[in-house]
Amino acid sequence: MKQPKQSILSKDGISYLIPFVLITSCFALWGFANDITNPMVKAFSKIFRMSATDGALVQVAFYGGYFAMAFPAAIFIRKYSYKAGVLLGLGMYAFGAFLFFPAKMTGEYYPFLIAYFILTCGLSFLKTSCNPYILSMGTEETATRRLNLAQSFNPMGSLLGMYVAMQFIQAKLHPMCTEERALLNDSEFQAIKESDLSVLIAPYLIIGLIIVAMLLLIRFVKMPKNGNRNHRIDFLPTLKRIFTQTRYREGVIAQFFYVGAQIMCWTFIIQYGTRLFMSQGVDEKSAEVLSQQYNIIAMVIFCISRFICTFILRYLNAGKLLMILAIFGGVFTLGVIFLQNIFGMYCLVAVSACMSLMFPTIYGIALKGMGDDAKFGAAGLIMAILGGSILPPLQASIIDLKQIVWLPAVNVSFILPFICFLVIIGYGYRTVKRNW
Repeated sequence: MKQPKQSILSKDGISYLIPFVLITSCFALWGFANDITNPMVKAFSKIFRMSATDGALVQVAFYGGYFAMAFPAAIFIRKYSYKAGVLLGLGMYAFGAFLFFPAKMTGEYYPFLIAYFILTCGLSFLKTSCNPYILSMGTEETATRRLNLAQSFNPMGSLLGMYVAMQFIQAKLHPMCTEERALLNDSEFQAIKESDLSVLIAPYLIIGLIIVAMLLLIRFVKMPKNGNRNHRIDFLPTLKRIFTQTRYREGVIAQFFYVGAQIMCWTFIIQYGTRLFMSQGVDEKSAEVLSQQYNIIAMVIFCISRFICTFILRYLNAGKLLMILAIFGGVFTLGVIFLQNIFGMYCLVAVSACMSLMFPTIYGIALKGMGDDAKFGAAGLIMAILGGSILPPLQASIIDLKQIVWLPAVNVSFILPFICFLVIIGYGYRTVKRNW
């Protein structure tokens, strides 16, 4: 007799639809934060007349917050609950966003890095809470599909963040190019910088207000307590136990390189496209906005691919699909490196289709069968987001070389994402071979 299909949002006759919708909205909220921030590397570099390497400190601060707060978040969640972790995460997210106003008043770069760091400490709480919370809202058999469905709404927030960055920040910054700004005297430079910073902070202040409203909504809605039964904090024994599992340990490594690849491809598409379009006679500001349009197209493709891949997971092993997509990602990245025309940009856009499945699938494979240890296991996987803090500055330092042999340095810099995809191919292959 044919078994009836299991709902991915119910367990033991209990429906988790409303909690799932509320927690899934948090995926969109941190997607917004991630992808309004990526173009800010170029924006801050221009506003403060800095190199790409200095501008990439935005990513160091942003993704460093994920790393720093992951295990403290796990300990907090273990002691209290997933819901408490979500609420604290939203509170820190809002506080970090509101700090953009005093940062702007100082007129200095480093207070913005502090604001980004605090904001992403909140995002670290959210990711450490929401991912395993979603896994717990149903049966273990449907957990990876459920997480992929929730993660499908992350790129929707990302799309909105990209659109806001393009229309309400990049398009409204002073049109003066980087070279012209370098020739300004101090008073002229300060006037333009003040105006540009006012443009830059406005979306962050607005999202801060939205986050506060979301916090209040979740606070007063009854949420499930799945996975909240054990409040003991055996930190070191649990850490030792989870890292002895090969599937988990290698998953953390794969996640480090995946996040690095994602952030590099979505951050430096602006530099890649700006060089390409300026070589065709487009002015710098227009080239930046046009590059961001391609970034948005990449995110649309990423979003569509996420839904398609979530469907395919019903019929294909997760590790096998991960390996196939990583192979295609590596091939397209080679096109980004060696093609010096619009087809290189097309390859960079196509990479996003290959990345769509990777984060939640690596996450689901690594945490499979962990039970209550998933709280600390989730923290290790969130700490792996450090890849987005370490690898982009390395790529920026390559870009600052301008030219390497016969290729533009920005093209050569994509050798780093290519290496990342090789690591992910290996994890997907071992997942299939060892039947994880």
